[in-house]
Amino acid sequence: MSRYARQIQLPEVGTDGQAAIIAARILVVGVGGLAAPALQYLVGAGVGNLTLVDHDVVTRTNLHRQTLFREADIGAPKTHAAASVLRALNADCKVAQVDMQLDPANVRALVDGKTLVLDCADSFAVSYTLSDMCVELGVPLFSASALGFTGYAGGFCGSSPSLRAVFPDLPDRSATCTQIGVMGPVVGMIGTVQAQMALAYLIGQSPSPLGQMMSFDMRNFRASGFRFDDAPEPENAFAFIAPNDIRVSDLVVELRDTAEAADPVTPSAHRMTVSEFQQHRLCVATDKRAVFVCRSGLRAWQAATQLRSYWAGEISLISMGDTPSHQRQHE
Repeated sequence: MSRYARQIQLPEVGTDGQAAIIAARILVVGVGGLAAPALQYLVGAGVGNLTLVDHDVVTRTNLHRQTLFREADIGAPKTHAAASVLRALNADCKVAQVDMQLDPANVRALVDGKTLVLDCADSFAVSYTLSDMCVELGVPLFSASALGFTGYAGGFCGSSPSLRAVFPDLPDRSATCTQIGVMGPVVGMIGTVQAQMALAYLIGQSPSPLGQMMSFDMRNFRASGFRFDDAPEPENAFAFIAPNDIRVSDLVVELRDTAEAADPVTPSAHRMTVSEFQQHRLCVATDKRAVFVCRSGLRAWQAATQLRSYWAGEISLISMGDTPSHQRQHE
């Protein structure tokens, strides 16, 4: 145990805390800028079992913030490149690789049996999908996001309110690192906070990281935080489902145009934009379910919100996700 001596000597850790860290089974979704520091610190602390989930490959534009990777890794699956580094850091840590995108079809199998989950995907569709499953299975979720000079990390589910309780609504517009950029150290700092929150949960630290939000503004060098232990869960939340969950009786609205998707998610889908849907005010039979489909889930959420304003039936969303880097025509 000499490897972990400097953390074991902390009264908050001790031998019991170290045993809990070694016994932990952690799911990490998204192996990018947030995961880079988080994974290294978790492996360094002695976490016994990690499962890495990502469907993308390393690109040159990743390297300024995704510090697990080297130029020689460009083109390699992120989970493979990361696992190689992590095993070299601590051979006692078992690292499993799952080279696929997390979605409503596989989330249960991935979350079930885990001690906790780290959401490093920086995708609200993934975050809500993880949160819903973590609530159902009673698994703590540590979710984070970073963009530009700002970001947050928080502890959700388990014994605390869900991500939906803190973020019941989506922003009017989605923004990504690809669109507006991000500072590498900001991502690294927030990923490190994620790792510390996860370790704090494992050792039973008080106050608990569950129910705690931390926000960072590194343009103005400000940090803040608040607890949300009593935040109410939203009613009639829009659930994300997998394309295979579409029923024959569903009213499906495909919000992607032909440039995004040559074929709609299902041949019977109505193809239109969000604005067209808002103008047409479609009538939906009370015995049907409405399903909205787009790339990120944002347009689906917007159309669902419009429908909810005059219809009280069941509404579900499908996020088809981003095309992996190696399948895109342009970086």
